[in-house]
Amino acid sequence: MFSKIDKQQIIQRSISIEQVISQIEFFKKGACFLNVVKAAIPGDGIEVLSEPDLHKLVKYFNTAICDKNVMKFVPASGAASRMFKSLFETLTNGPESDIDSIVAQVFTQLQSFAFYPDLVEKIRENGHDLNILLKDEQYQLIIKYIIGSEGLNYGNLPKGLLKFHTYEKWNRTSVEEHLVEGALYARNANGTVNVHFTVSPEHLKLFTELVQLVEHEYEEEFGVKYQVTYSIQKPSTDTIAVDENNQPCINAVGELVFRPGGHGALLENLNDLDADIIFIKNIDNVVPDSIKDETVTYKMALAGLLLKTQQQVFDYLRKLEADTNENLNAEIISFIETKIGIRFLDSFYAHSEQDKKELLFNILNRPMRVCGMVKNEGEPGGGPYWVLADDGFSSLQILESSQFNLADAAQQAIFNSATHFNPVDLVISTKNYRGEKFDLLQYRDPDSGFISIKSKDGKALKALELPGLWNGSMAFWNTIFVEVPIITFNPVKTINDLLRKEHQ
Repeated sequence: MFSKIDKQQIIQRSISIEQVISQIEFFKKGACFLNVVKAAIPGDGIEVLSEPDLHKLVKYFNTAICDKNVMKFVPASGAASRMFKSLFETLTNGPESDIDSIVAQVFTQLQSFAFYPDLVEKIRENGHDLNILLKDEQYQLIIKYIIGSEGLNYGNLPKGLLKFHTYEKWNRTSVEEHLVEGALYARNANGTVNVHFTVSPEHLKLFTELVQLVEHEYEEEFGVKYQVTYSIQKPSTDTIAVDENNQPCINAVGELVFRPGGHGALLENLNDLDADIIFIKNIDNVVPDSIKDETVTYKMALAGLLLKTQQQVFDYLRKLEADTNENLNAEIISFIETKIGIRFLDSFYAHSEQDKKELLFNILNRPMRVCGMVKNEGEPGGGPYWVLADDGFSSLQILESSQFNLADAAQQAIFNSATHFNPVDLVISTKNYRGEKFDLLQYRDPDSGFISIKSKDGKALKALELPGLWNGSMAFWNTIFVEVPIITFNPVKTINDLLRKEHQ
C-alpha cells in the first residue's frame, strides 16, 4: 500500500505503519455508534449540591489539597479566526456601508471591547483617527485594523492572546484570566501555581513573551509563584486523510496528506503531565473578577468531591488486596453504583465472589473525573448519558451527536432528552492508590473517533478526528457528574460574545 517514500514520511511523524493502516480500516468500517440507554439527569446520574454540601466540599478541598500537587490544564491552541467570521465576511462581501446587525453591534459598542485602546493606538500609528473612520463609515478599514496584520492581527492569533476584559490597571487577555483563576483555586501548599497551556508551534513564542511580561505582577498581587509550562500537539497524533474510496490522499508534491487529530490528540499532552489533581478548562471560558467567585467556589467543590471519593476508592482498593469477604464485595458494589457512575447488569452477579473481587478491583483502579454540567439553554456541547457497555455494566459518558445513531428514532429521542451539557469543566485524577501515574491511553475507546468531510486543493477528502478529550478519550474513566450554575459557563465563540454583560 505504501511506497518507501510514504513509509519514511510516516516514520518521520513518529507514527507506526500499523497505526495508519488501522486508521484507514476505521474509514472503511465507519464510526461505531454507542448503545445509549438514557440521558443522565439530576437524581439519575447528575448530582445537585445543596448549599451546605457545597461549602463542606470546599472546606474539604482546602484541607485535603495540602499534600497534593495541583495543576491547571488549558487547551489554548485554537485560532480565533472563527471568532471573527462575521468581520471576515463583511471584509470579503459587502460595500463600505453594507453591514448586518451583528457587525453593526461591533461598531456601535466598539468602546466596550477591552482591545479598544490598542485599536485606537494602532490606527493612530498608521496616520488615521478611529472617530473619523467611524463617522465616515470606513468599516472595512476598521475591520482590517482589528483582524489584519496591519493592525491588531486578531484574525490570525489564538484566543488566548486576545484582550477579553477591561480593568483599571490594564486590560487582560484570556491567558491572564487563567493565571488569575489558577491563583484562586489551584494554588499549591508552597504557594506555586502550575498552569499548563497547549499551544500551536507558531504561537509558542508569543505565549511565553506575554506570560513573562505579566506573571510577576500577578505573583505580587496574589502572593504566589507561577510555574507555567507549554506543549504542542504531537505530530504523532495526526491522522491520515483518505479520498471517497478510502485510499490515502496525495498532495500536489506526491506526499501523503495528514491532518490534526482534533482535541482528542491532547490526551497525549495530558498523559505527559505529573500532578495529583488537574483542573481542565477551555481558554475562552473566563470571566472578569467581578463574577469569578461562583466559578472559584464550584471549582473547589468539584475538586473536593473528587478527593473525598478518591479517598474511599483507595481505601477499598487496599482492602480488596487483602480481603475476599463477600460482604466487602457487596459494600463496594453499592458504593460504585451510587458514587462513581457505573451500574451493574444481571450478568455481573453470575460471577464467583473471587471473580467479582477482581472485576471490582479493576473498575475502581482507574483514572477519575468530576465533570460540571450546566442546564442546556441552547449552547452546543457534549451531553451526559448512560451508555451500555459489553462488559456487564452501564456507565456515565459525555457524548457528542456523532456518537448516536440518529437514524434510530429511539436513539434520537434519548439524544433530545438531555437536560444538561458539559461546558468543559473538569477536575481529574490520573494517579492510582499507590501514587503511580495511569497510562491514560489505556482508558480511551479507540472506536469512538469521528469522520468528517473536508476539502483540500478543491478536492473532497475524509478526515479522522481522534476520540474527543472528554468524550471517547475518557470513556473508561470513573465519572461523577455535578450540576454547576450557568454563570460558570461564559465562552467567547464570536466577537459579539465579549459584549455580553458577563464579560463587561
